[in-house]
Amino acid sequence: MRSISTGTAGKYRFTLLAGAAAFAVSAPGVAFAQDLETDDDTELEAPANNNQIIVTASKRETTLQETPISVSVTSGETLENAQIRDVLDLQTVTPSLRVSQLQTSSASTFIIRGFGNGDNNFGIEPSVGVFIDGVFRSRSAAALSDLPNVQRIEVLNGPQSTLFGKNASAGVISVVTREPQFEFGGGIEAVYGNFNTFVLKGDITGPITENIAFSVDGSYQRRDGYATIVNLDEEQNNRNRWSARAQLLIEPTPDFKIRAIGDYSRIDEVCCQVSTLVSGPVTGAINAVGGQLDTDFFSYNAFLNFVPTNEVDNYGGSVQMDYQAGPISITSITAYRELKNFFLSDIDYTSASLATETRDQEVKTFTQEFRVASDFDGPINFLLGGYYFDESISQDSAIQNGEDIRDVFELLAGGDPADVLSGAPSVFNGVEQGLGLAQESIFRTPLLSEETFRMENTSYSIFGTVDFEPTDGLVFTAGFNYTDDSKDFALSQVSPDPLGQVNLVDAFITGATAANPLLPTVTSRAEFQALPQAVQDSLIAAALDPAVNPLIGLQGFQFQPPFLTIPNAVEDGRTNDDKLTYLFRVAYQVSNEVNVYGSYATGFKASSVNLSRDSRPSNADFTAGPGGSTFAAPSSPILDAGLAIPNLSTGSRFAGPEEAEVYEVGIKGQWDGFGFNLALFDQTIQGFQSLAFTGTGFALQNAGQQSVKGFEVDMTIIPTDGLVLTFAATHLDPLFDDFPGSVLGDLSGVRPAGIPEWAISTSATYTHEFDSGTALVTRVDYNHESNENINNGLPTFNAALGNTQLFRREVNLLNASATLKLNNGLEVGAFGRNLTNSQYILTVFDGVAQAGTVSGYPSQPRTYGGVVRFKF
Repeated sequence: MRSISTGTAGKYRFTLLAGAAAFAVSAPGVAFAQDLETDDDTELEAPANNNQIIVTASKRETTLQETPISVSVTSGETLENAQIRDVLDLQTVTPSLRVSQLQTSSASTFIIRGFGNGDNNFGIEPSVGVFIDGVFRSRSAAALSDLPNVQRIEVLNGPQSTLFGKNASAGVISVVTREPQFEFGGGIEAVYGNFNTFVLKGDITGPITENIAFSVDGSYQRRDGYATIVNLDEEQNNRNRWSARAQLLIEPTPDFKIRAIGDYSRIDEVCCQVSTLVSGPVTGAINAVGGQLDTDFFSYNAFLNFVPTNEVDNYGGSVQMDYQAGPISITSITAYRELKNFFLSDIDYTSASLATETRDQEVKTFTQEFRVASDFDGPINFLLGGYYFDESISQDSAIQNGEDIRDVFELLAGGDPADVLSGAPSVFNGVEQGLGLAQESIFRTPLLSEETFRMENTSYSIFGTVDFEPTDGLVFTAGFNYTDDSKDFALSQVSPDPLGQVNLVDAFITGATAANPLLPTVTSRAEFQALPQAVQDSLIAAALDPAVNPLIGLQGFQFQPPFLTIPNAVEDGRTNDDKLTYLFRVAYQVSNEVNVYGSYATGFKASSVNLSRDSRPSNADFTAGPGGSTFAAPSSPILDAGLAIPNLSTGSRFAGPEEAEVYEVGIKGQWDGFGFNLALFDQTIQGFQSLAFTGTGFALQNAGQQSVKGFEVDMTIIPTDGLVLTFAATHLDPLFDDFPGSVLGDLSGVRPAGIPEWAISTSATYTHEFDSGTALVTRVDYNHESNENINNGLPTFNAALGNTQLFRREVNLLNASATLKLNNGLEVGAFGRNLTNSQYILTVFDGVAQAGTVSGYPSQPRTYGGVVRFKF
């Protein structure tokens, strides 16, 4: 029997073998001694203190109190009691974590300590890595299904380069599920709640032979939508998802075991409710063609011209092999996964038929991890690992023009409403005639844009740690990770709308010179550059003057200009990054109850690719002339290679690597009935990959440097038998140290928005045990995020206002549950989440092709229900 207890040098040496970055911060509602569980059949001796929990954050089983890693832990029991179904709800008990759902059921953002990236762009490698049973889930859509049979969820704060082969520059979410058992058992759970919520979960496990055990688990979740598409009389924001998983545990010898897992999950939902915060000038034109929208943000009423589709299929398998050769343990994890994501959305979010978007994505991922760790009695121990990652991504997407789009834009362009609505010739007909375009062609093409994106990503890394314990309780740790990452990508786009193909500055210059008998007719850049400089300047000035060039006012309607396909003669469509990151830490056990540490760690995330229709060449490869003119554009590699196309603009094909650095010190103490942890940190990411929605696509850029200073504190108090009180808080003081080139202008010295100064989670759990063995478990928890700006502005709406009108959010969530646990395995309970029906804005964005309109996502209303559970 292996004993894990406090107060001995041998125990502490065991704790520190993997060597990571900081101390353990226990989230409210952590598991207690009666729930000590491991990833294998190893029997654990419960420590004297009755509020210890076992974790594997350091790639070994250690008590949370002893593990020198900054990690918040939520036990399976807490997940059950609080009715936390997936990682979207996990943030209510983990102050350092934020999760928000975006455009579809499959698009969410994971943020730790203020750092994270949106998952609405599959070309972006996440800053927060999600691992389920040791297998990396490269996109959040692959981590959102129900997770039955969860043992615990560990949230590791800060870069984790020395423990995880796949670098995560901001942190890691590690989900650990229960292994098959050699004793027959299982459980079934049924939930019914408001909005006709119905959840059915079950699992069964047991032996097949003396050395082989199995488990099968699954879940089904259905819920009516809490939002309504009024004009279609359809529900939105429903739940319709299921998952299934099968496992085999093979133990041919006491020193060797194999764990094989296969799983499949599916989501098929109508998502997501978008409400209007600010109704811009386009609204009048939308109303004129019979379109509607609701400006009551929390009415949960929507007006769309069709029902959106969100379909996600996520499946794969893994094989983990563990071998113990005396003091040496060897682990291999091999995994293959596929993710298919399809959605069809009404992106104008009105009942007018303006524009729809389809996106069909597929991700195939193969990973292989191999590591060796020692457990010597001497002063030196080590962990050494290798990791290989191979992924292919394909995406086919398009924006379709609706039947009302031309009429709406005609009205915005100054067309006579009577002519527009009667179908008589109007503004665009005159434009088509003047530019030599076919009549009724502008905004009459079936597609506004159509894209095909492909990316291949391969990387490998070598990582490890060495621990040196010169005297009992004092441990020095050094760790490293060397990663080499390569991406090959190809992007192409067709932009059929004829107006987008014309540069309105160059078109004016051609017309003006053709009408001037003293000048040659200019139809190319070479002819324009041959003119005297004074004539060039005069023509450009006139072309940019709306009073002289009436065409220039149409630039706002050129939503999808031509796209320069990559690879091309200048851009090879490749990135290659390599980086050595490292860790230094000293930890000291002051007494049996108190540990202190100090650490310095670096992290790395490779380049990300902008797989969106806003993917544009870099400024180094191309510089457009005034008004996007090609005639007046200065020399550049793309121009000189003859690749320039009308209205070509610059932006970002990809963002370079992120490099993280964190200093951290902390103290943690554990006594009978009381635990206290405090960590202070200073974390910086150079080249943070910023993703901003621009109205029809995404701008991907590197911030020069973003930093955050703060602290995390938590306490667990057991004032009397059966009563457990927890309090956890995270304080963050973030800053854009250097970000001159953002889509909002120079943000250097500005506090990054969307990061609450305070995040607090607290809970009270009381267990009353009756003489019969029946127990009543009552739990109340509260989650608060301080009032903060949602973002630093919007590229369209706020740019016109100088970023003076910002939107804010404050979160206050009260949840409660009560469960009666009978001694025959039957459990009956009730729960409520967001009991006060608190309402807040999740995030905001520029209205699609609606300048001056601001849309956003409202929070979920109160939910409640009852649960019946039977365990055997």
